[in-house]
Amino acid sequence: MNKAQGVSEFKSTVSMSSDDVPTIDMRVTPEGSLEILSQLEVNALLDSTATGLYKMYRRCSLAVLNSGNYTDDAREVFETFRNFEIRLVQQDRGVKLELKNAPAGAFVDGKMIRGIRELLFAVLRDIVYVHNEVKAGKFDLEDSSHITSAIFHILRNARVLRAQCEPNIVVCWGGHAVSREEYDYSKLVGYEMGLRLMDVCTGCGPGAMKGPMKGATIGHSKQRVKRGRYIGITEPGIIAAESPNPIVNKLLIMPDMEKRLEAFVRFGHGIVVFPGGVGTAEEILYLLGILLHPNNVLRPFPLVFTGPAGSESYFQEIDAFIGSALGPEAQRLYSIIIDDPAQVAREMRAGMQHVHDYRIATKDAFYFNWLLHIEKDFQQPFEPTHETMRALKLHRNIEKLQLAAELRLAFSGLVAGNVKEDGVSAVEEHGLDSLLRAFVSQNRMKLRQETYRPCYRLVG
Repeated sequence: MNKAQGVSEFKSTVSMSSDDVPTIDMRVTPEGSLEILSQLEVNALLDSTATGLYKMYRRCSLAVLNSGNYTDDAREVFETFRNFEIRLVQQDRGVKLELKNAPAGAFVDGKMIRGIRELLFAVLRDIVYVHNEVKAGKFDLEDSSHITSAIFHILRNARVLRAQCEPNIVVCWGGHAVSREEYDYSKLVGYEMGLRLMDVCTGCGPGAMKGPMKGATIGHSKQRVKRGRYIGITEPGIIAAESPNPIVNKLLIMPDMEKRLEAFVRFGHGIVVFPGGVGTAEEILYLLGILLHPNNVLRPFPLVFTGPAGSESYFQEIDAFIGSALGPEAQRLYSIIIDDPAQVAREMRAGMQHVHDYRIATKDAFYFNWLLHIEKDFQQPFEPTHETMRALKLHRNIEKLQLAAELRLAFSGLVAGNVKEDGVSAVEEHGLDSLLRAFVSQNRMKLRQETYRPCYRLVG
C-alpha cells in the first residue's frame, strides 16, 4: 500500500445513500498522528453504551469528511449520512480506520484527500486525549488553574505550540454566513496579514473563518513562507454546522465552547473581528469581559473590528451595545477600521511587537499566554436551556465583569439555538426571542422562519 497517499487496503466501494448521495467504503491509515492506540483506548472509543464517546467521535468525523459542503444545518448532515459508520481496526502494525457510507466528496479517484485524512486523525487524537487525560481525573476541572493547564496540554499534544516562534498568530472571528462582499474583504485582510508573515487561527468553518486563511495563503506564497499555519479550533457541538474549511492544516477539537474560547485567547497574540452573528457577539463579550479585569488592564492584546464599506452600521450597533452595557472602558479596548485591509494588518503587526516586548519583560511564554487572568465564571461550561437562560442576571445592578459574563452566556444560548442540533430543536419547540429575530433579518442566522415563536420578551 502507498501509505503516503492513504490508499485503502482493499478496493473502495462506491454506493448511494438513501437520499441519492454518493458514499464510499474504505479503510485508511494515519499519517504522523496517532498511529498507535492501546486496546483500552479502542474499546472505550467504541463502547457507546458506557461512555457515549463513539457518538461524539462519529459526529466529529462525519463533519470533517463533509468538509467543503457548507450547509449549516447539522441535522441535515446527520440525516443525509445516517448510515455512516467509522470503526477502528487494531493491528500489530498500528491502528487503521474503516469507513462505511462516508461522503464521496472526501475522496478523489478512490483515494481520500490527504488534507481530510490528516484532519480525520486529528479528531481521533483529540477525542482520545481529552477522554483519557483531561476527563479521567488528571485535572480538577473545578479549579481555574487546572482548566488552563488542561487547555495547554491539549494544544501541546496536538503539537501546535512552537517554543521558538515570536508572536505572529492572529485569531480571526466572524460569521460563517456572511455576504460575498464581507467574505472577499476577509480574504484581503488575510492577504495583507500573510504578507506581513502572520499566521491565521479561526473557528475553522466557512465564511469569515475561511476568508482570512485563504487570503493568507497567497500572502505567504508571495513571501515564500513554506510553513504557513492555518489553525482551526472547534468543539463537538458546532463542528457539524461549521465543518472545517479546506485551508485548515491544523485542527483542534476542544471539549466544550468555554475551553475553545480560552484556547483562542491563550494561543493567539491578537484578534481581528469581522461581521458575524450571535457567535461573534459571544466571542466579543467573552474577550472584553476578560480584558476588563484589573489584572489584565496593562496587558497588550491587539483587537480590531473590521469590515468592508457598508458594514459601518453593524459595528456601530456593536459599539453602541458595548458602550451601553459595559461602558467606555470596554470601548477603549478595541479599534474599528472600515474598508482598509492594509491598515488592519499594520495595526496587528504593531500590536504583535507590543505583545513581544511585554512577554519578554514579564518572562511569559510566546506560545501560550499563561499570565492572562481568566475568572472561573468564564471557564465553566454552560448548558443553555430555557431554564438556565431564564436564570441569567441581565441587569445593571451587578459589576461590569459579571454582566459581561452573563451577557456572554445569553449569546451562547442563542448560538445553541442557531447552529447546535439540540438547541435548534429546542428553539423550534419553545420559540425564539426578538433579539434572535434581529440577527435573522440581517441574514446572519439560518433557522427557518416558520419555526419562530417568541418565548420571552426583553424589558428595560
